[in-house]
Amino acid sequence: MTTTTTSNQPAATPQLPETMRAVAHDEYGAPETLEMRTMPLPAPGEGEVLLAVEAAGIDRGTWHLTTGLPYAVRVAGFGVRRPKQPVAGMDVAGTVVALGPGVTRFAVGDTVFGIGSGSWADYAVAKAAKLAHRPAGITAEQAAAVPISGLTALQALRDAAKVQPGQRVLVLGASGGVGSFAVQIAAHLGAIVSGVASAAKADFVRSLGAADVIDYAREDALDGSVRYDVIIDTGGRNPLRRLRRALTPKGTLVIVGGEDGNRITGGFGRQLRAPLLSLFVSQRMTPFVSKERGGDIEVLAGMLAAGHVRAAVDRVVPLDQAATALADLAEGRVRGKAVVRVAA
Repeated sequence: MTTTTTSNQPAATPQLPETMRAVAHDEYGAPETLEMRTMPLPAPGEGEVLLAVEAAGIDRGTWHLTTGLPYAVRVAGFGVRRPKQPVAGMDVAGTVVALGPGVTRFAVGDTVFGIGSGSWADYAVAKAAKLAHRPAGITAEQAAAVPISGLTALQALRDAAKVQPGQRVLVLGASGGVGSFAVQIAAHLGAIVSGVASAAKADFVRSLGAADVIDYAREDALDGSVRYDVIIDTGGRNPLRRLRRALTPKGTLVIVGGEDGNRITGGFGRQLRAPLLSLFVSQRMTPFVSKERGGDIEVLAGMLAAGHVRAAVDRVVPLDQAATALADLAEGRVRGKAVVRVAA
């Protein structure tokens, strides 16, 4: 894997400003509640680094943390009445400008990408264990599109589904953030990939490595006429009985996330029912929540460097348009990934 390198001489700590621009809110609400503010710089704690943010990703997780929906998100530790972290954004690519106690993996001046806290800002803190060096030749915007969506797709296919070469894999929501990575990674693992998307996005999904694209407006991918060894459902809208109909007798369903549903659990109700149903049928239905592991971000860095996957960036917006792009994502108007360019 080709990564950026640092000099043997430690870089001097840059002179940092006292304040920064940030996209933040104090109460849960629609993306429109996010606003540009001037805020003090965060300080890195034990095992953390401070990054000068170059670019930040836009993902469904940020939408959930912005709206506080479903309510299960709030009780999961992100703030019951209001967000604990007022600054939005998690995916990040930038340059290390300060080290917290105990950090030895990185040095000031390293260009990195991964998962941070409050990345829609000029500066953000990130745990060193959730970062990797940015591969040479990969832009900050490309790198910022990868971490959360890429991790989710990688772990769903490799760990939950245990995809093998030659298996037939169906990706529901193939043109979305997680789906666009799932198509590429499944194809890299040797699977025969079918993607479900709109007709307008069919060429895009084929360019990612799908052997077949199913237009959901004209065809029912779950009617049972074709059976799949693995189904990756990134949408959260299909009942388990319909998904089972399109699985082989010993096939595996991986439910990634959950949209729609009620305001308490959202679409995560299926994730609670799926393992119970698996006890009584031959098919395996697996609820799945990705883990923020730095080692897997390193794996993704290697895939990027080798050209096995690419960041399918649909648009790059300035920091003051991040909230609008988040609303577009929620309405399905983003193909692949949207990214915020933070550095001028």
